[in-house]
Amino acid sequence: MRGGDRGAHLSASRSVATILHIEDDPQSLLLVRKLLTAHGHKVVESSSGLDGARLAAEVQPDLVLVDINIPELDGYEVAMLLRNRLPGVPIVAITAEGDRAQSLSVGCDGFLLKPIDVRQFPKLIADFLGGHRERADRDSPSVLRAQGQRMAEHLETKVHELVEVNHRLLQADRLRKEFYRNVTHELATPLTPIVGYLNLLRNEELGPLEPAQRRAIGSIDEAVVRLRATIDNLLDVSQLESGRMRFVFGPYDFAATLRQLLTSWRPVFEQANLTLHVMIPAAPLLAQGDPARVSRALQHVLQNAAKFTPVGGSVAIELRVSATSCEVLVSDSGPGVRSDYLNRIFEPFFQADGSTTRQHEGAGVGLAIVRRVCEAHGGSASANNASSESVAGHTLRGLLIRMQIARAPRAPNERPQ
Repeated sequence: MRGGDRGAHLSASRSVATILHIEDDPQSLLLVRKLLTAHGHKVVESSSGLDGARLAAEVQPDLVLVDINIPELDGYEVAMLLRNRLPGVPIVAITAEGDRAQSLSVGCDGFLLKPIDVRQFPKLIADFLGGHRERADRDSPSVLRAQGQRMAEHLETKVHELVEVNHRLLQADRLRKEFYRNVTHELATPLTPIVGYLNLLRNEELGPLEPAQRRAIGSIDEAVVRLRATIDNLLDVSQLESGRMRFVFGPYDFAATLRQLLTSWRPVFEQANLTLHVMIPAAPLLAQGDPARVSRALQHVLQNAAKFTPVGGSVAIELRVSATSCEVLVSDSGPGVRSDYLNRIFEPFFQADGSTTRQHEGAGVGLAIVRRVCEAHGGSASANNASSESVAGHTLRGLLIRMQIARAPRAPNERPQ
């Protein structure tokens, strides 16, 4: 219902009206809310012009109250926008600083000065809901031209601000990439002598070890392996973002690569008490590509499944083959991922829980590497939740990750490092 029909209906039946109040002063919001809700109206509030314009389209209010001096878009600009979007809906300026003639010229149907008269205010709102409108002055065309000029100047200022912000963002992005590259180098350099001396100690080349010393060295070795893996991931992402991830293509057996990886990962799944369901064709699966990169990508997907599947759960892995592609499906019985995060999990450093108190470790780069490797091999990577698709003969309702690799892709033209 629009225009006079809506107002007549509200007036006649005393229906509850939805009133949008766009105001950045908390005290004014509170006062209007109390006065209008006491008369049975529903009040929706916004503290900025831009958000208020968005809310207006969303809630379709019966009346709009708008202050003139509000952030982002001012009240005049909001009125001009809403006049076209909400034909027939009364728009009332409620302000201490605005101009009546200008407010009515740009589309407002009423003008109320602050401070409002609390005794008369509900009746005035009822009048506007019932169809009352104030008329613009005859000078409204000139007022509109002046307002249009002011809006053009406002827009020009905003464009300059956006250009400057975009420049700063590009510069920050360049510095971020340089930081990842430099910090990866700084971490990798001292790791080399650490690994070297650790091997000397483990092999007792620097003297015999007591059992307690061997246990301590074993713990250090595990930590070094984790650190090495993290550094390798950061190096991969640094190369990925700079467009310098290198691939060495050649013939390889995709099925054998997957089997070999699963053999090394079975103890990880067994230690976590996870049931593993596997379906891989017995015949060789010849393909062209970079087997080392493909193996690392597969490892990241397996690691993701092992990490997020609860103890006692299941993980299913199936290799599907066509004349042109290899497709690996990995599903688990874990909690899955929020639907609005499904595409973002393939972005570098994105984690559903990125806090320092998160339950699962990791830097959030593994699946980004998976996607890049798949794309470099003429394929893609995707994910979905609660899939009804059977994988290796089992339907698990957690996360399903699908890796597709072309069997004979064109080698990517990567720039040399």
